[in-house]
Amino acid sequence: MIIRKLRLKRGWSQSQLAEMAGVTTRTIQRVEQGNKPSMETRKALAAVFEIDLSTLELEDIQMQNETELRADEQYALIYAKRLKEFYEYLITYVFMAAIFLIVMHDEPVVYIIFAGLGMGLIVQGLIAFEKIYFFSPNWERKLVEKKLGRKL
Repeated sequence: MIIRKLRLKRGWSQSQLAEMAGVTTRTIQRVEQGNKPSMETRKALAAVFEIDLSTLELEDIQMQNETELRADEQYALIYAKRLKEFYEYLITYVFMAAIFLIVMHDEPVVYIIFAGLGMGLIVQGLIAFEKIYFFSPNWERKLVEKKLGRKL
C-alpha cells in the first residue's frame, strides 16, 4: 500500500515507476496488489522514493497483521478506479468518433453506432460519478460473503 501511496503522491504512473526502478510494470502492479517484492525490487523502490529500506519491511509486517483495507480506503480506491476508467473510455470515444466521422461522414450507420456508444458512455459516467449505483462495494462484499458463507 505504501508503494501505491508514494507513487500517487508523486503523480507517477506505474510504468514511470517501473522504468525508474528498473523493473517491469507487472512487478509494480503485483507489489501494489499486496504481493511481497523481492529484496532487489525493495532496494530499487526504496532508492527511487528515497526512503529507508526498513520502511518497506515495516509495511510487510503491518500488512501481515491487517486483514483488509479500511472501508473508507477501499471506497476511495474503487472510486478513483471508476473515474480513471471513465476518462479512459471518454478519451477513446472522442478519438474514435473524430476519426470515423472524418473518414465516413456520409454514412448514416456511423452516427447510429456512435449515438449508441455515447449513451453507454453517459451511463458509465453516471456510475463513475456515483449518480446511479450498480454493483457498489457493499454489493460486491455481500457477494463475496455469500460465496464464503461467512463475514469478511
